[in-house]
Formats: sequence, C-alpha cells, structure tokens
Amino acid sequence: KQPLEAYRPKLSAIIVQKQLGSMLDKSERMQKLSASLADMLGLDDVQRSNVQRATFLAKADLVTQMVTEMTSLQGIIGREYALRSGESPAVAEAIGEQYRPVPGTRPGLAIALADRLDSLVGLFAAGLAPTGTKDPFGLRRAAIGVVQPLIEQDIDFDLPAALKKAAALQPIAVSDEVQAHILEFITGRLSVVLKDKGYKYDVVDAILAARSDNPAGAARAVKQLQAWVARKDWTTILPAFARCVRITRDQKQIYKINVKALLEKEEKDLYAAVQKAEGRLTIDHGPSSSVAHRPLSVDDFLNAFQPMIPAVDAFFEKVMVMAEEKAVRENRLGLLQRVAALAAGVADLSKLEGF
Repeated sequence: KQPLEAYRPKLSAIIVQKQLGSMLDKSERMQKLSASLADMLGLDDVQRSNVQRATFLAKADLVTQMVTEMTSLQGIIGREYALRSGESPAVAEAIGEQYRPVPGTRPGLAIALADRLDSLVGLFAAGLAPTGTKDPFGLRRAAIGVVQPLIEQDIDFDLPAALKKAAALQPIAVSDEVQAHILEFITGRLSVVLKDKGYKYDVVDAILAARSDNPAGAARAVKQLQAWVARKDWTTILPAFARCVRITRDQKQIYKINVKALLEKEEKDLYAAVQKAEGRLTIDHGPSSSVAHRPLSVDDFLNAFQPMIPAVDAFFEKVMVMAEEKAVRENRLGLLQRVAALAAGVADLSKLEGF
C-alpha cells in the first residue's frame, strides 16, 4: 500500500545502542560512508547514484510488518518492496545483497561494507568489543564480512583509510588506538579466512605481520609465498636471507654505507648485488630514504633477492661482520640491513618454519 521510503522515518524507534543512537542515525551514517566507499571501490557515476539510493532505503524494511514477524527476511523483503515501489532493479538488488557474506554487485558490496564497518567502529568505540566466546553484536561475523568479499572478488581496498572515514561519522570519539585495535581484530579474522582456504599457518603469519591493510593484496601475497615455500630451492633461499636478518635485527640504529670503506672483494660484490636488487624493486635511498613506487609483490622481492644468494654466501664465508674496528663493523652491518630491508612491507620471513 505504501512505498518502501515511507517506512524509513520509523527507524528512529529502533535503538542500535544507547551511545550510537537509532537505526535511522545508523542509516544516515551509512549513507555518508557508502559515498566514500563507492569512491574507494572505483564505482562509476551510475553505480554511485544507485549506492546512494539503495543505502537510503537499505534499512527501511526492518520496520515493516513482514520483517517484524520474520526477521530472517531482512533485506530480501526490502528488495521485493523496492521493486514494487518502482525503484530500479540495480537499487533493489543492492538492498537485497547487503546481508549476504559476499554481495554479487559492487553497489551491494559498498552498502555491506558501510554497514559492517559502521558497526565495528561504533561498537568498539563504545567499549563493546567481543570478549572470549561472547560476541552479542556479531562483530566477528561483521569482520569476516569485510574481508571475505574483498578477497573473493580480488578488490584492492585501503582498510585503515575506510576505518578512519567510519570513525569520523560516529557520534562518539574513536581514538587512533581504538582504530588500531579494530584493524588488529579484522586482521585476526583475515588470518582465519586465509588459513581456512588451506594456506599454511606460517605463510599467512609472515604476510600479515608485514601487510594486513589490504585483504585482497594480502591474499595474493600469501598465494605467491606459499608457491615459493614449496619450491625445491627454497632451502637455499630462506637460509641466505635469514642470515642477513638474524645478525642485524637487534641493532638499534640503521647504519649508512660508506662505499669507500668497503675493504674486501666479497663486501663490494654484495654491495653491487644489493644495488642491482634495489634497482629491480625501484627502492629509493634518497635524502628522506623513502621507498618509491614499490611494487609490493612477494614474487618481485624474491626474484630480486635470489640472484644475490652467491654474493651473500661468499660474504659470510670470507668477511668478519663483527670486526673490531667500529667503522668497518657498522659499514658491514649497514650493508646487511640493506639486504634485510628488501622485504620491508612485503613479508616478515622470520615467521616461517626453518628461519
């Protein structure tokens, strides 16, 4: 008898949580957030327009008699009512997909992510993070619902940026510390999803220790690293890299390399090999020592490191790293730090079995 839109104002009667306001308040936060997420997901103008309309109507079916009687129909009935109210099929489809683990369309994904991120950020900020087995608000499911569709559809997505946007819309303060806690919580779910796909626990841990802010990127990296670990020559690759990391990881400062102070042939060879590898990875050790245009791929890193192995082995055989003379010692440590730094932002190989 009445369009879906007519139900929306009644959402003010449903309280989500006393600090976070009503379902209507949540719906308005979702609308602002989904506009930002549509940009991040690279949606076109038509899709963005559909996202805005669908997010506006997304929760309206919660106050219909049908959903009040049968709560499992939430979203499904919204879709039906939207079609009968004359909304476009794309808008109706996005409304229907919002509760699915993996929405099939980009607009549906934008709404689902807005809903789940709003819940995670708001409820964590209100001090209602899951504890032990208790998770009354289904936040573990919400976190899996953030990472799983991004992995399955292989969509690059900046999680920390999205959390920041969601935090800015909350009616209560969401500190940087809380946002870091939420990211850690989502990373925990991401780890579970990847291990459930059959990837080795140590491979997943090695990747997520270095990069968990883009779930699809992390999943690609895990797949690549698993393939390297299964190779016959892995038993020569990992030990060579591990030697460089183990001897330098307790150093409190990063040492600059003085090329003139490289005395032995083997350290000069290793320096040349490092420069070649960095060239392949386009690493810039300029004035700010920033990393420029880094292709964050496990394959890139290991393909650049592998040719260095003979130089690394020769260095350790012939060169005394911990030389008595301070300048010589620091120069050699600096050289090995440069080798270890090749993996920065790619993987923490120290998490792997056999490191």
